[in-house]
Amino acid sequence: MQTKLTRKEQQQLLTLARKTIVNYVKHGQLEEIPFQDEGLTCKSGCFVTIKTHGNLRGCIGCFTAEKPLWQTVQEFAIAAASRDPRFYPLHQDELDDITIEISVLSSLKKIESIDEIQVGTHGLYIEKNMYRGVLLPQVATEYGWDRTTFLTQTCLKAGLESDAWISGADLYIFSAQIFGEK
Repeated sequence: MQTKLTRKEQQQLLTLARKTIVNYVKHGQLEEIPFQDEGLTCKSGCFVTIKTHGNLRGCIGCFTAEKPLWQTVQEFAIAAASRDPRFYPLHQDELDDITIEISVLSSLKKIESIDEIQVGTHGLYIEKNMYRGVLLPQVATEYGWDRTTFLTQTCLKAGLESDAWISGADLYIFSAQIFGEK
């Protein structure tokens, strides 16, 4: 993440994500709404999370981006609403019940020791053979996990054995600026 987003920029991205999701679910198309604010034109990875009544309904993102942040948010707002393989696509009758959260990410940092992981501050990304998985920083906090549980759950999300992080896996940490609709 190059710059810390202002409250105004955060609100603009949340409004953009909601408008994008509603327009896509209702009309099946993307309407680009360009922004010029410096924070919204930086190239940062992000995840867009959709919840319904506090329960996860979709979450997709990336660690790097070739496009300005506002375009990346639009892309992953649509993906979270329509292409998260854990859920069926969002329906029009659900739109009033969703809340949106955006996580703007720092770069990945490969770690050599799990002692570098700060639960609640860092997200985790694991790679081992053909498997990989990611959990955002807020997930461990929401579930009250300690470091070992966070590692175990990241392995399970990747489709690995729960203790795969102990040997042969590459572990990465990242931080995020997290904001959402209240």
